[in-house]
Amino acid sequence: MGQKYLATGKSLSMRLWEHEQPGEPKSEMRRDYETVGYVIKGRAELHLEGQMVILEPGDSWIVPEGASHTYKILEPFTAVEATSPPAEISKRDETS
Repeated sequence: MGQKYLATGKSLSMRLWEHEQPGEPKSEMRRDYETVGYVIKGRAELHLEGQMVILEPGDSWIVPEGASHTYKILEPFTAVEATSPPAEISKRDETS
């Protein structure tokens, strides 16, 4: 479970979220990087700037840099995300 970094370059990183379990969403957050993702299996809600979108296998999404967002996992969820700049540089993806 959790994230696994797959590749990191100078301006982009890719990670796998595997077998994330259903539960209540975390508090909304804003990140200093852009995220794009693709659902491999499972279902989740993406709450983005006051709107909600259901994510299912084959769906993709984008979270612009600085956008308020959170996810609610509805079914065991596996997805690939890319972040630019790389999320793990200077621990950008740590909760404050």
